[in-house]
Amino acid sequence: MATMKRALNNGPVIQKEKEMVSKMIGLYCKKKHHSAELCEECRELKEYAFLRLSHCRFGEEKTACSNCSIHCYKPVYRERMKSVMRFSGPWMLLYHPVYSVKHLLNK
Repeated sequence: MATMKRALNNGPVIQKEKEMVSKMIGLYCKKKHHSAELCEECRELKEYAFLRLSHCRFGEEKTACSNCSIHCYKPVYRERMKSVMRFSGPWMLLYHPVYSVKHLLNK
C-alpha cells in the first residue's frame, strides 16, 4: 500500500503565520540570547515551525495554533514555542503592533 504525501501548504494564511513566528522568534532570541542573528537553538525552532506550518492540514482555514484541536508539534518543540510566545507576545505590541493586532483578531 503506497503512502500518500500531503502537498506543502504555502498559501497566504500560512505565509502570514510564518512571518509572525519569524518575528516572535527573532525578538525572543534578540532579547533572551542577546544575539543580532538567530542562535542555533532559535534557528532550529524556526525551521521546525516553518516545516509544521507548511504541512498544516487546515490550510486557508487555519486559526491560531493555540486554538487547534491537533497538536502537530513534538512536545519539546511545543514547550519551546510556548516560551517564545509567552515572552514575545507583550513585546510584539511594542515592536510589531500591526502583527500583534492581526494575531489577536485571528485567535
